[in-house]
Amino acid sequence: MAVKKEHFGRMADGREISLYTIDNGTVSASFTDLGAVWVSMMVPDRNGDLADVLLGYDDAEGYLVNGPHFGSIVGRIANRTGGASFTLNGTSYVLGKNKGENNLHSGPDYYDRRLWAAREVGEDSVVFLLDSPDGDQGFPGELKISVKYTLTKENAVDILYAVTSDRDTPVNMTNHAYFNLGGHASGSVLDTRIQILADSFTPTDADSIPTGEVLTVEGTPMDFRTPKTIGTDIGSDYIQIVQGKGFDHNWCLNHAPGVCGLAASAYHEASGRAMDVYTDLPGVQFYTGNWLGGEKGKDGASYEDRDAFCFETQMYPDSVNHPQFPSPVVKAGTAHVTRTSYRFYIGK
Repeated sequence: MAVKKEHFGRMADGREISLYTIDNGTVSASFTDLGAVWVSMMVPDRNGDLADVLLGYDDAEGYLVNGPHFGSIVGRIANRTGGASFTLNGTSYVLGKNKGENNLHSGPDYYDRRLWAAREVGEDSVVFLLDSPDGDQGFPGELKISVKYTLTKENAVDILYAVTSDRDTPVNMTNHAYFNLGGHASGSVLDTRIQILADSFTPTDADSIPTGEVLTVEGTPMDFRTPKTIGTDIGSDYIQIVQGKGFDHNWCLNHAPGVCGLAASAYHEASGRAMDVYTDLPGVQFYTGNWLGGEKGKDGASYEDRDAFCFETQMYPDSVNHPQFPSPVVKAGTAHVTRTSYRFYIGK
């Protein structure tokens, strides 16, 4: 294996944006220092034909806008923060309101619009580095961030997130890759079979803010403990699905806290492509691309609603405002490391 670096575009101020590609001879993955974005994932089907299974754009120009956050590293807090505010150690902090009265993905000054430092590590890894100063996006503490992507010989993309802060601060970082195992331009994912190893989920209100409850999936369309296609229950009149225009919720994973265990799987029967997701985080956001709305993407593709799905490993959404949820707070001077891995293979 080897890391190939090439020109991908330029920032508005002229700084060069680069693309890094790792190829293990079976699959290849590409990443850019613009936002530490995961740009492409070339995976063979059962006949050996390669397809890119990640939605995205052809060049950096698209990622400089990137409304859906295709492949983005999202932080400091991914997902929603209710009221665009929180209190930590007796001090209140205000974030930007970019989703009604709430905050989404810590915007509007997103990490995926920034140029990260990059360095190649050996023949199979790229590390992206970002310094987020005290007060950045409204958060306390200077946060030093490292995101390491490794393409393994087992056809997995391992993502290692490592952060340190000089003050207590909430951190909930994820990758917002949009997957379509039939190929990025192959249309609806409703026939993709999904399994999520979770007995419960966190319901949300009409604005997709967690209510603070943890509910069983038993007897609801949120039950993916046994594999089923995305389309099986997505048209249900279950209020959680109606409010989200599909699936867009956090599942509370069954594996032991801090243990990197199997979280979710996906299988596309027509191509044979399959994917397993492993993480040491307590939750995963399963999202079915409910608001793509004709986004123009790679190779002239038009991405419509439900043309992709996301498995965003995470702390529970809005956990900074719900003390009963696992805490997202990283203590000052303490290194915080989490791992997520996406493994691709031919399923049955």
